Parts: sequence; C-alpha cells; structure tokens
Amino acid sequence: MDSVETKELAMVDLFLGKVLVKNNKDKDELDTEREIILRLQNRILMLFFGSGDCERCQDFAPTLKAFFKKLTDEFYVERSAQLVLLYISLDTSEDQQEKFLKELPKRCLFLPYEDPYRKELGVMFEVEDLPTVVVLRPDCSVLSPNAVKEICTLGPDCFRNWQEGAELIDRNFMMNEEFDESKMRSMTDPIRRLKYKVEDKKKKKKKDDDDDDDDIDGGGGPWG
Repeated sequence: MDSVETKELAMVDLFLGKVLVKNNKDKDELDTEREIILRLQNRILMLFFGSGDCERCQDFAPTLKAFFKKLTDEFYVERSAQLVLLYISLDTSEDQQEKFLKELPKRCLFLPYEDPYRKELGVMFEVEDLPTVVVLRPDCSVLSPNAVKEICTLGPDCFRNWQEGAELIDRNFMMNEEFDESKMRSMTDPIRRLKYKVEDKKKKKKKDDDDDDDDIDGGGGPWG
C-alpha cells in the first residue's frame, strides 16, 4: 500500500463505524465504509467545535459559512476545494443543535446529537475554547489546532497554506467511479496490452534467433 492510500485510510479510520449526516433538507446519512471513504479521502478536514448557546460561535458562524462556500460552491470556484467541514456539536440539547445547524453551510456534515463520539473528539483534540476549528491533514495529523483567527484574518486564502502544508494531491478531476477496480483495470488495459505485445515480439525474436543457431550448427558438432 502506498503512502497516499495509507493517509486516506488514517482519515477514514477516525470515522469508520460512525454515522455522518449531511446538513441538507433530507439529512442524508453517510453510514457505509464506501460512502465515508469517498467523502473524506485525500481531503483536508475542518472539525468545527461549537454550540448554539455560545455567543462567539454565533458571531463566527457567518464568517465560517462564507469561507466554506467560497471554496466549495461552484458559483465562486471552477471546482470545489478538497475540503470537508464537520460540525462537532457541544450543544446542550438536540433542538439547540438543529437550530444552530441552520446557520451553517448545507454542504457541511455533522455527528448525530446522541453520538457520544462528539465529546470524545473534543477530548482527543484538547478543545478548551469555543469556537474551535481543528484542521486535519488526510493522515489525521493536525495542521492547525484552532484556525478561527486564521479564517477570520485571511479568509479563503489560508486554504492555499493548508494545501501546501498537507501536501495535498489534486484528484478533483477523478470521478468516484474511477476508483472502481474494474474501471481502473480498463484504464490500464492499453498499457498492459502494449507491454504484452512487446514481450511477445521479444519471445518471437528469441525463438527465431534460436532457430537460426540450430541451422548454423547443422548437426556437424562444435567444429563444423
């Protein structure tokens, strides 16, 4: 397994077995390994720890929403940045969480309120203040323990710094289906056919050379 695949698995491992919910009207769930891999692989992940009863979180939410939209909405960019926003709710009730989610981008994800993993992540990344945005590389190492100030100061420009710091590989041109093994085989078939064609030519040439050697020997022994 190459290093890129290892990094992707490291990010995915953080949420395997969990349910990630889309902040859209239908609240679609990502609950299979394939769905989570396709959503998180080779992307920078922003973990937004916040709460609807936190005044500073409420003040920061419009800035974060504009930041994320300018990087991922095709209205602003030719193609979406390799960026995922996951809201880690520290709300005191599910109603409060639902209300605050309305202030966040529809493309962001969140963990269900009943999932205790929300608080475990807060401990894991040593979150002490709200709001906090922990920025992770695809290998789950921390790019920024709290990027709130950076986002407010630099806006979308700070994503370029994150890209460089994460050594992110640009795979946006690849469709999800291209990760299918059969499709990957079909992409390499022309190369493999060319390789086998060359090898067949080499084998044929070697056989012809061996036949020529037999003709020269003529059965007359080593001295002709």
